[in-house]
Amino acid sequence: MGGLAKGLAVIEAFERAQSALTVADAARLTGITRPAARRCLLTLTECGYLSYDGKRYQPTLRLLRLSAAYLSTAQLPALAQPYLVAARVALDQSVSLAVWDDGWSVFVNRAESTHILSPGVKVGARLPAAATATGRVLMTSLSEEELAEVLDRQPPERHTARTVVDASQVVEAVRRARADGYAIVDGELQEGLRALAVPVKDSRGQVIAAMSVNVMAAQVSIERLRDEFLPVLVENATALGRTQ
Repeated sequence: MGGLAKGLAVIEAFERAQSALTVADAARLTGITRPAARRCLLTLTECGYLSYDGKRYQPTLRLLRLSAAYLSTAQLPALAQPYLVAARVALDQSVSLAVWDDGWSVFVNRAESTHILSPGVKVGARLPAAATATGRVLMTSLSEEELAEVLDRQPPERHTARTVVDASQVVEAVRRARADGYAIVDGELQEGLRALAVPVKDSRGQVIAAMSVNVMAAQVSIERLRDEFLPVLVENATALGRTQ
């Protein structure tokens, strides 16, 4: 079982690496020894989950099977589809749904726009909660103690010159999102990209997901996000929440 845990840790390390890993990368990101990391990578390659180009290991499409069971049976992503589509049609932008996973915002469904180049992330992506609009909305469900624990365990990292890396400022951003009922992140995860997210709340008022839209900063102003995009997301997120 220890070997299984190490192998799963190596798989999760690819999200932080974004694309490919060397043995040294895998060992550093997981905290296991290089020999153990190498054994895990070789086993995953033999099983078809990774490919190897002589230097780096990369995920293959077979890895999608690990998430297929969840995505095919989970109720929320399936129920969300018509509301994501409705928001996409109204905004002419891709709209996504994300859930919380211990410091990460995990995208579980998405309605794609017809634009050739559509900003945003794909289903299955895991993004650091502290630097994302969905993450800050999802963190509004945490107590102050839980929020502090998450940020202590996973300190904010710099992604662009705009990224908020001071934990106390992230806490303030989460408090603001809780009070406002939405979060906007402007270029903190990727330069030139703005994101708006609103909470999806169940019948008890608990935040169970975040609905979001990503836009190019050069095309959509923050004022327009608030004035035109926010009401559409709130309407559809609220409707989705009524199904829970």
